Amino acid sequence: MRLKLALSATVASLLFSAPVLAQEPAAPTGQEGHPGKHKHKNRDERMLRKLERMERRLTRAVERGRLTQQQADAFLAEARQLRADAQVQLQASGGQFTEEQKQQLRERKQALREKIHAALKATQPQQAQ
Repeated sequence: MRLKLALSATVASLLFSAPVLAQEPAAPTGQEGHPGKHKHKNRDERMLRKLERMERRLTRAVERGRLTQQQADAFLAEARQLRADAQVQLQASGGQFTEEQKQQLRERKQALREKIHAALKATQPQQAQ
């Protein structure tokens, strides 16, 4: 009985690992010898991912009734424009933002966040004291 159970577990693990083992290795990016450059690139791309998360949070705020669709649409348009601008700048500069670009994007993102927080605070129900 134990042998059958062990054999079944082994076969199951092979079935699950077969697709992973069948994948071709990723193509070399040419950055293996430059870990510092790769690290900065990921940091710059992180800003784009944060903007994407902001867009998802806005959608959830509408679903939960914390923002109107009109408010969310305006904020989403601004967030998408900011993300598009950031992507263009990132591609134009070879995958890395300059310090000036980073600062400008941070300021624009912070201004958008403050607008969103103000709108959320205005629709937040007042708690009894």
